[in-house]
Order: sequence, then C-alpha cells, then structure tokens
Amino acid sequence: MNSYTLRTTLVVAALACGVTALPVAAQTIKIGLISSYSGPGAAQGDQIDKGVKLYMKLNADKLPPGVKIELVQRDDTGANPDVAKRIAQELIVRDKVQLITGIVWTPNLAAIAPLSTEAKVPVMSMNAAGAKILNAAPYMARTSFTLCQSAYPAGQWAAKKYKKAYTAVSDFAPGHEAEGCFTRGFKEGGGEILGAVRIPFANPDFVPFMQRIKDAKPDVIFAFNPAGKQAAAMMKAYTDLNMDKVNIKYLGTGDIVTDEELAGMGDAALGVTTVHHYSAAADRPANKAFVAAYKKEYGENLNPGFMVVGAWDAMEAIYAAIRAQKGTIDAQKTVDFWKTYKSTTSPRGAFSIDPDTRDIINPEYLREVRKVGGKLANVELETITAAIKDPLKEWDKTDKK
Repeated sequence: MNSYTLRTTLVVAALACGVTALPVAAQTIKIGLISSYSGPGAAQGDQIDKGVKLYMKLNADKLPPGVKIELVQRDDTGANPDVAKRIAQELIVRDKVQLITGIVWTPNLAAIAPLSTEAKVPVMSMNAAGAKILNAAPYMARTSFTLCQSAYPAGQWAAKKYKKAYTAVSDFAPGHEAEGCFTRGFKEGGGEILGAVRIPFANPDFVPFMQRIKDAKPDVIFAFNPAGKQAAAMMKAYTDLNMDKVNIKYLGTGDIVTDEELAGMGDAALGVTTVHHYSAAADRPANKAFVAAYKKEYGENLNPGFMVVGAWDAMEAIYAAIRAQKGTIDAQKTVDFWKTYKSTTSPRGAFSIDPDTRDIINPEYLREVRKVGGKLANVELETITAAIKDPLKEWDKTDKK
C-alpha cells in the first residue's frame, strides 16, 4: 500500500469513526481557513484573507473573555476540488478544527460538502456561490450570495430597457446559473435572447467570444465571470472591439466590475450597469466606516471588493455563534444559530440567513460605473430589492407543488 492510499484509508476510517466538531473545554477555537493563496485565483484569495484579518484585528473584544481563535490556513491553489477535499480532510482529522470557512470556488465547496456532512463540521462559505450545494450539506451556510439573486432581477430590469440580449458567462456551475436566471427574467419581460456563449474557465481568450457577440448586434450583453483578473480581461476585450461605441451596453453581475479591479479598467467601464449586493462607494454609514478601516489597514488607493465583505460578514456570524455558545463550538448548535442569524451592521446593508436553505437573504442594488471625485466607482442608483431569497430554490418549491 503506497503512502497516498494509506493516508486516504486512515482519513476515511477516522471520518467513519465519527471525528466531529464537539464542544471543547479549551478556550482556543480552531478554525480552518481554506482559500486561494497561489495560482490564477490568488487575487480572490487575497480579498478573502484581507477581510478575515481585518475583522479579527478590529473585533477581538467580541469574543467571550479568555477565548482565542487559532486560524489554520490552507491553500487550495485555485479551483482545484481534489486539493480542496484533501486539505479539508487534513483540517478535520489531523488539525482537528471545529469549523471551516473561506472557500472562493464553487467546485471546491462541492468537494468539501460530503466531508462536512459526515464529520459534522460546520462550514461557512465566504464566497463560493453555486446554488445547489447546500441542499445536501446540512452543516453548511453562506454569507456570500448566489448568482441568481442578482442575475434574475438583472434580467427583469434589462427587459424594461432593451429588446435583444446576448449572454456570455464562464463555463462552470455559477456561470450556468447566472445565464439561466438572467434569461428567465429577460424573457418574462418580453425580451429576446439572440445567443449564448460559455467561455472556458481556464486561461480564457475573451476576444473571439466578444467578436461573435458584436457581430450579432444585440442591444445588451449580459456577462458573468469569476471576478478578479478575468473581469479586467473581459472588459479589455469589450473595449478593444469598440463595443461601447456601437451601442452595445454591458450589463452583468457585480463580478464584471469588481471594486478592487475597477481603477485599472479605464473609461470604457463608464456606464456599465450591474445588479449586485455590495459597492465600496455605497454611502451607508456602516459601509463608510468599513471602507475607512480597510483603507487605513491596506492603503488609501485600495478598495474592498465584495469578497472582502463576504469574509467580514462570515467572521461576524462565526463570532456571534461562539458568543451564543459561551466560547465553545457544537456543530448542530452552530448551524441552528446561523439559521436565525440576522445582521443590521453589514457594509452591504441588512441581511439574514434563510432558515430553510442556510443561504443568505441579500439586498440587491442597481449600480452604474461613474466617476466620483475623479475615480471610477460603482454608484448605487436604487435598491432593486431589500431582501431576495435565492430564486432557484424558490422556483424549486413552486415546481414541486
């Protein structure tokens, strides 16, 4: 038996024997943080890391007296479900963490889900947005979002302004969900979808896909990609092909004009419209304080993106669960607490966790890229909805009736 097979056998045996996140008497709580610290997704991992570290620095006094957090960080190297599964196993069995968080990528969250269920380890997703994963993962919750929460109302809004649309999404589960939900909303409003392209997830060349869209002459593109450098690359293709100058509007989820990448996109981003749950430019008092703290810690020229907020809110929910249990973590009590969790102090605005699905119930804002003080910013124009549940799960309920 080779070393890898032996290790895998031992892990499976340990899980089968019921290695669980039990309440502990010690005052140190071990939290596993799985994120992307290397590879093409390192920019997203950096956002998660910044949000976690900033929260912990500013909120140590929110833990019960004598309780400390030990953060055990692991690098999944990007959208690599095999790596994510392996390091989650190690965190549970070897490091004996009581809770896991982080997780940028949907495929990685899906790989971790069975381990969370079998070992009864609570998992709070800070970013991964695939809608269906939580259905069979009773110890998982999220403070991020699902793509349908923004894509569906984007389709409804777009149908009031445009007749013909073309969708362009990254070819993995969240992209497929975004495409389907926008299409449903747009068609319900009387719009026509001229075509749809799914762009390879790894090392994409956006130009040929955007050229195909330009040739079709839609009124608007609906786009989704996994943020970070891909957002900037897709915007560059749009600009290089002068699509803004032939009256093809650019619309999407907030991933296509992330706050941390916006400054490098140039004036072609002006007028890009998105539906999303967060903008660094929002004038909510809680957000102003949050952005000021972020800039003080990391630099005046840096803006927090939505992944920072997902991490910040996740840590707030984790700390609140620890307080509710007087300094311990029990798996079932933690998940039960999250099912009732509400926040009125998040930078994104008030939100809650859906007790039935453990998904977030988010506000969604219509935003447009404008110049504010000479710098590009996602300006919130209106609140499309103050609290939207994941539409995919709501449709599932309706379809079963």
